[in-house]
Amino acid sequence: MARRRQWSSGGVAAAAVLGLLSVLCAGHPAPGGFPLQPRFYEHTCPQMQAIVGAIVARAHAEDPRMAASLLRLHFHDCFVQGCDASVLLDADGSGRFVTEKRSNPNRDSLRGFEVIDEIKAAVEHACPRVVSCADIVAVAARDSVVLTGGPGWEVPLGRRDSLTASLSGSNNLIPAPNDSLPTIIGKFANQGLDVVDLVALSGGHTIGDSRCVSFRQRLYGQNNNGQVDRTLNPAYAAELRGRCPRSDGDQNLFALDPASQFRFDTSTTTTSSP
Repeated sequence: MARRRQWSSGGVAAAAVLGLLSVLCAGHPAPGGFPLQPRFYEHTCPQMQAIVGAIVARAHAEDPRMAASLLRLHFHDCFVQGCDASVLLDADGSGRFVTEKRSNPNRDSLRGFEVIDEIKAAVEHACPRVVSCADIVAVAARDSVVLTGGPGWEVPLGRRDSLTASLSGSNNLIPAPNDSLPTIIGKFANQGLDVVDLVALSGGHTIGDSRCVSFRQRLYGQNNNGQVDRTLNPAYAAELRGRCPRSDGDQNLFALDPASQFRFDTSTTTTSSP
C-alpha cells in the first residue's frame, strides 16, 4: 500500500498552497491599474462571495469531486496569461484564438465550467455587469478548499476578464504529468515561482483524482523498457495496473490520496518503495 507522509509544517504548507494561488492571480488588474483588494466589490456587489459560496457548496454536496475540479480550473487558468478567465472562453468564430478547453491538459479532463456558469448567472442577476468571471473562479477555488477542510484566505479581487485565450500557452506552460523535474521547475520559474512554491502548490493534490492516461507510462515503460517504474511501491503498482490497462481505460479514475480523497489535509501519498 502507498505510504502516507506528513508535511513537517502541515498547516503552514497548506496555507502556502492557498496564498500562492492568490499571488498567481494578478491576471488583468482592476481598471485604472489599481491593485487587487479583497473588498473590491464591497459597495458594488457585497453579496458576491455569499452567492459563490452557496453555489459551490451545493455543487460539492452533489459531486464531492467538484471541489478538486474547481481548484484545478483555477490553477489551469492562472498558469496561462495570469488569472484572467481565459480558460472559460469558447471560440467565437472569428478565428482570433482557439479555446484553451481543447489543449492537452484540459481536453476531456477540466471540469466545473457549468458551476462557474451558474454562479455567473446568479451574480449577474444580483449585480449586472460588475463581477468578473476571473474573480468568480478565484473565489470558487478558495471556497472549494474550505469546504474540504482546508484553511481559508482573503482573495484579492478586481481582475478583469481576458477577451482572448491561448491554446499554445495552455499546451506549453501548464506542467504535464510526464514532465521531468527540471521541466516542471522551469515552468514554475516562468510564473515567478521557485521550488518551495512548487512543493507547496503540489499539496493541492491532496484532493481529487487522476486519470489512468496521466500515469500509464509509469506502469508500462517509464524508462522505455516495458517495466513498472522501480520507484513505485510494487504492491501499489500492481493495484494500479489492475484498473489501468496498457491500452483503453484512459478515463478510469484513481484517488490521488486514497486515504482521504475528499479531505484537504496535510497528508500526501507517495508511491515510492518503503
